[in-house]
Formats: sequence, structure tokens, C-alpha cells
Amino acid sequence: MTTIANNLQQVLGRIAQACAAAGRAPDSVSLLAVSKTFGAQAVVQAAAAGQRAFGENYIQEGVDKIAAVGRAFVPALQWHCIGPIQSNKTRLVAEHFDWAQTVDRLKTAERLSAQRPDHLPPLQICIQVNIDGGPTKSGVAPADTVELVRAVAKLPRLQVRGLMSIPDHAPDFEAQLAIHKSARRLFDQISALKEEPGLEGFDTLSMGMTADLEAAIHAGSTLVRVGTGIFGGRTYPAP
Repeated sequence: MTTIANNLQQVLGRIAQACAAAGRAPDSVSLLAVSKTFGAQAVVQAAAAGQRAFGENYIQEGVDKIAAVGRAFVPALQWHCIGPIQSNKTRLVAEHFDWAQTVDRLKTAERLSAQRPDHLPPLQICIQVNIDGGPTKSGVAPADTVELVRAVAKLPRLQVRGLMSIPDHAPDFEAQLAIHKSARRLFDQISALKEEPGLEGFDTLSMGMTADLEAAIHAGSTLVRVGTGIFGGRTYPAP
């Protein structure tokens, strides 16, 4: 068994243990393997071990990787854009990805809607929320989130699925839990609007990474994004 396969099983074990500790069903949390900076072969190894959902932060790198891996796996791999979406990259996201988790402006959503090819299923959207107000973090302010969700839900070729957050580092479990619970409260507030058109599929709370997935699951995350725990440490190219 490869190192990636071993790591993947360890992460899945952590998720199962965290679900048990939180009194949740083990299948209530999905794993997104964050493969940024790792090559297509790393994705192939993880997919061979059973992983199907992958997250990419750098859009062009993700598009190249999607093409390299192709349709080698059944069921098909699912690709999530989890990095910043600049205006000149919306078409790439709309044409190649299955999910866009970092929508925080209506303009971005409008471009994704207009550029999503008709032959593809709706692009699944998470609204990124700056839940703790971090000055260097992207995301819509919590107070403005409901309005943005409602506006995006009206756009064609998109399906609003939930919220995504990347809070600043917190020093311990309790501090992590408090931040994640804030996102859960906002998620619950919007979930109560499911009868509104376009919000029927609102079911995803994407939060938690390698270092804080236990706290995120305890708070109610339905999708954790793990990179280092699966693929190992990253080496970033020089700017």
C-alpha cells in the first residue's frame, strides 16, 4: 500500500472517530482531498485507494490535472475549486470544475453562470464566508451572507449547496470549536430558508482541514478539506 493510501486511511479513521465522538453517523462527513502542488500521479494514487473528490487551489494547475487524469476512474472524479477565483479565470472554473467553493461576490457568480456550458450539469456553489473576520482572508461578511446566497440562488446553471470557511489558526480545540460553531449557526439560519427557490439543495458546510477537522466535525461540518494529512508537506514554487 502506498504512503498516500496509508495516509488516506488514517484520515478516514480520524473522521470516523470524530463522528463517533460527536454522536454523528460516519457517513455524514465527506472528505475532499486537497491536491494542490502535487502532480497527477498523486491524484491517481489517492483515487486508486478509493478517494473520488479532489480540491485544487490554483485554477490552471487544476485544469491541467483534470486533463491529465482524464476519465480513468469510475465513478468519475469530482473536482472542487477551493482557491480564489479571479475574473479572468471564471471561464476555466465554469468549464472544467464540478464545484466552486470560494464564491464571495455576486459578480463572480454571474460570470460562472453565464460561462457554464449548457451540456454540463449545474456548477455546485459554496459561498465562502469570512467567519472570524480575518483581515487577510477572503469571504463575504457573515452579516451579508444571506443576501448573497439568495442572489446566487436565482442564477441559472448554478446550484447553491452551502457555505465554506477558512478561519485563521486557533490555538486549541475549544477555540477552533467556537469559530466553527459560528459558521454552523449561519448555515442553520440559511438552511431554514430551503423552501425558497434555488435553495432546495443547501446541504453542505465545508470547514475543517488537517489540523482542525475534529473540531469542525464536532461543530457540524459535512465536508472536510485535507491536503497535508494525505499527500504530505508541500513545496511551493518561488514567486
